[in-house]
Amino acid sequence: MSLHSLPLFVRLAGRPVILIGEGEAAEAKRRLLARAGATIVGEAGEAAVLAIVALPEPDATVARLRARGILVNAVDRPDLCDFTLPAIVDRDPVIVAIGTGGVSAGLAAALRQRLEALLPAAMGALAERLFAARGSLRRRIPDMGERRRLLARGMAEGQPLDPLGPGDAAAVDAYLAGASVQSTQAVTIHLRSDDPDDLTLRDARALAQADRVIHDADVPVAILIRARADAERLLAPAEAAEGLTVRIVRV
Repeated sequence: MSLHSLPLFVRLAGRPVILIGEGEAAEAKRRLLARAGATIVGEAGEAAVLAIVALPEPDATVARLRARGILVNAVDRPDLCDFTLPAIVDRDPVIVAIGTGGVSAGLAAALRQRLEALLPAAMGALAERLFAARGSLRRRIPDMGERRRLLARGMAEGQPLDPLGPGDAAAVDAYLAGASVQSTQAVTIHLRSDDPDDLTLRDARALAQADRVIHDADVPVAILIRARADAERLLAPAEAAEGLTVRIVRV
């Protein structure tokens, strides 16, 4: 399965971005660029590498900008967009972006509203505490894989680092200061169908945390992409190793 777009977070503070157009659509994009700290310039902006065009007939303007090597977003014209702007849930420093490739801004907005109600305000504070603890965690647990597994275990539902939990500061600090590492684990997923929606919550969590995935050649890509992007993929038979190994077997 391929991605129609690669999601990226771009730091724009102090950098020029071209904005062309008038009216509410252009003003909405102006406000968004201002929140990101961008310097908004016109079409003549020499150093800009991004542009947003909010015009009724954008084709000629988009062509001129693309000829200069500039990536363009044309409002309400996904066929002319090199990049799209997602709906955003802001839990600074956590940003959740929802994109549909320009197919349905309404769907992205509806998902954003649901996530706004779901994601607690304390999520940003949790992120800051995790960042503050990085140095001590690295000294205590030098291996990156072990640190990742420790954090993943702590972020499970109901655990001290649960991103949807209450964000109790004392519980977070106690976990980060004293949690132990489980160096070797093995989990077997019994595949009931080729539909990833049939994975249990336990299955999905194991795939998301796996260091390696052992599977038969006929396991569909739709299942395998639920694993971490940097998890090792091995065809069965293969042996488990240090870290979390997930075996996928058909029922």
